[in-house]
Amino acid sequence: MKVFLFGTLLYPPLLQRVSGARLTLTPAELPDWRVAGVEGDVYPVLVPDTGAVAHGAVIDVDQDALDRLVHYEDAFGYHAVPVTVLIDGVTTDAQVFRPDGPGAPPHGEWSLDQWVAQAAPRTMFAADELMGYFGRFSGADLQFRRPQAEARAHSRVEATEMSRPLVGSDASATQVEVQSQTADHAGYFVTETVALRHPTFAGGLSDTLTREVFVAAEAAIILPYDPVRDRILLVEQFRMGPWRRGATYPWMLEPVAGRVDPGETPEDTARREAQEEAGLDLRGIERIGSGYPTPGYSTEYFHVFLGLCDLPDGIEGLHGEESENEDIRTHVLSWAQAQDLLSRGEANNMPLILALTWLSHERSRLRASA
Repeated sequence: MKVFLFGTLLYPPLLQRVSGARLTLTPAELPDWRVAGVEGDVYPVLVPDTGAVAHGAVIDVDQDALDRLVHYEDAFGYHAVPVTVLIDGVTTDAQVFRPDGPGAPPHGEWSLDQWVAQAAPRTMFAADELMGYFGRFSGADLQFRRPQAEARAHSRVEATEMSRPLVGSDASATQVEVQSQTADHAGYFVTETVALRHPTFAGGLSDTLTREVFVAAEAAIILPYDPVRDRILLVEQFRMGPWRRGATYPWMLEPVAGRVDPGETPEDTARREAQEEAGLDLRGIERIGSGYPTPGYSTEYFHVFLGLCDLPDGIEGLHGEESENEDIRTHVLSWAQAQDLLSRGEANNMPLILALTWLSHERSRLRASA
């Protein structure tokens, strides 16, 4: 079967990873269509446009490669439809993957070169996870897992850009010998079992270690603070962790927090989540720190901020994204009440403890410059 490609699969490394084969890309055109960008995202869409031409390429695929392409496109809600393309001016029947409905609204032009520079590495990592679900998930089940796979891929790219440490070991991850790696659970979160050997401080490699790893994306955590009124805002919501531990009261007071979406900076996420979870517009952001909360078994990585904002009387309320089943109540506390949370142990999650401790040292500076 011939398949017409017009977007990210024109990038040969991604095409090979998805199809499982080295395929030849033959330049082709799709008349009366054009390739457009999508506002706020990096993938393209096909738009009907009489007289225009969508430039792309045709590949010849066997059944195995086609099945893999169908699986990958299914993760985006795309399915194959017949089209007639031109190859060296000769009409040829082919298939193209498109969404069932109208798809995302077009916005501007789309450039493969720009996509490669901006998003190819994380797309490759996401493709690895999505293709790992081949024969395991499809349809809505696969589409449900795609956003988190992309967020985990974004976090993985960020992790590769860390600086060489000035203190401690500079042994590279490439020196770790992975013997096996399987995804035991793949839902909203992923849990893997990994068997590996790593370099030891005494020299040589360790014995084989078999461990379960919780694979999660990055998160931005923001403590909203009004330096004029000397108030903080906290969100309250039900939390699975305390509930599963057996906490009598599994609702938790926390800073605002949310997952860093692909293409976002942590600061972008902080501003977005402050609006979604608390209805706040931040007028300034101060970085408190970034790091792993539980590095012994989790890839999760936190970016912790203080968000400068106004917290007048009557700002408390109910918030949250309905599509994410969020049920959030906000609380505004004076600085004295915030200190009481710490002293009596009611501040019982580490990002909140870190943020309040940092604020106790920086509060005078922030109030003086407000």
